[in-house]
Amino acid sequence: MADFAVSSEPNGGTGSSFTAAPATQDSFKHRLPDGETQRPWSGRYGIDSGDRRFSFSRNQSFKPQLLRNDSCIGTGNSVRNRSVLYQMASVLLAVRSGNRQVRRLALLISLNVAYSTVELMIGLLTGRVGLVSDSFHLTFGCGLLTFSLFAMTAAQKKPDGIYTYGYKRLEVLAAFTNALFLLFMSFSLAVEALHAFIQDESEHKHYLIVSAVTNLLVNLLGVWFFRNYARVNIAYRKAEDMNCHSICLHVLADSIRSAGLVLASWLLSLGVENAEVLCLGLVSAAVFVVILPLFRATGGVLLQQVPANVPTSAFNKCLRQVTALEEVSEVTRSRFWELVPGRAVGSLSILVKGGENGHSVLHYVHELYHDLGIQDLTVQTDHV
Repeated sequence: MADFAVSSEPNGGTGSSFTAAPATQDSFKHRLPDGETQRPWSGRYGIDSGDRRFSFSRNQSFKPQLLRNDSCIGTGNSVRNRSVLYQMASVLLAVRSGNRQVRRLALLISLNVAYSTVELMIGLLTGRVGLVSDSFHLTFGCGLLTFSLFAMTAAQKKPDGIYTYGYKRLEVLAAFTNALFLLFMSFSLAVEALHAFIQDESEHKHYLIVSAVTNLLVNLLGVWFFRNYARVNIAYRKAEDMNCHSICLHVLADSIRSAGLVLASWLLSLGVENAEVLCLGLVSAAVFVVILPLFRATGGVLLQQVPANVPTSAFNKCLRQVTALEEVSEVTRSRFWELVPGRAVGSLSILVKGGENGHSVLHYVHELYHDLGIQDLTVQTDHV
C-alpha cells in the first residue's frame, strides 16, 4: 500500500484545500532522541512520539488568522436575533390567523396585562402593598394564560422526526399548569383567611374594593368568551377542549376571588365581624371544588392512565376473550393509555402456539379493540 503525505495550500484566498500526494522515503526521515525507540506503527507512517507535525503548537506567538471575507464572522448574534424575531412574528401571525378562541384569548391576555401594569404603577406611587401584591398575582396568571395561547398555536403543527406524536399534548400540559396554579391559589386563600382570623384583621380597604371590581369585570369578559366551557365536569373530546376548559376555570376562579373580596368589604361596612375570614374561606373551598376534576383529568392523561371514557371492566373482558383463543398461549403485555383526549393508544404482546397462523389472531385483536375505541393499537406476536 502506497503512503501519502498531506499538504495544505491556499485556495484562491477563500480558505485552505488539502491535497494528497505520494510521499517519498526522504519526506519521512526523522531523528529519534537518545534512548527512545520507534513505535511499530510509526515506522510505517513515518511518525514517532517526538514528531510534532500533527501536534498542537504551544507557541504563544502563534495567532490564528481568519480571512476577512469569511461570511461566518459576526453572524452569531444576528442569527439569534433573527430567530427570536421570527418566533415572535410566527406567534403574532398564528394569533391573527387563528380561530376565534385564539383571538379571544389574546385579547383577554392584553386586557389583563394592561390592567396589572396600571395597578402596579398606582401601587408603587401610592405605597399600597395590596395593589402591588395583586398586580403580581395577575401578572403570574397572565403568564399561564400566555402558555395556554402558545399551546393552542403550537398544537397545530404536524408530527415531525422529534415529536412523532405531534404537539397536541401541549394543550394538556397547559391545562394541568392552570389547574395546579389554581389549587395553589385556593391554598393561599385558606392561609390568608386563617391569618386574618388569628390577627383579627377587619380593616375596610376601599382601594382594594375598586381593584376587585375592575378585576371582576375583566374576568367576567373572559368567562363570556369561553362560556361554552363554563362547567365543572365536561366530556373532553379533544385536547383543545381541555385547554379551553382550564382557561375558563382560570378566569372563573379569579372572578370568584374578586367577588369574595367585594362581598367581604360590604359585610365589613355593615359591621359583620370576621366577614373577611368567612368570605375567603368560602372562596377557597369553591375554587378547590371547581378545579379538582380538571386536575384529576389532566394528571391522568399525563400519567398515561387507561382512557377515562372506557371502563376498566371492558379492558378485562377483552383481555379474557383474547386469552381464550385456541391459537393464543399467553398475553405477556397489555398496556393502554390516552395520548390526548379523544385518542387512545395501546400495545399488546401475545404468545402464539407453534404452527398456528398469527394473522387471524392479529385481525381478531384489532377488530376487538377497535370496537372498544382504541384507534392506535400495536400488537406483537411471538411463537412459543
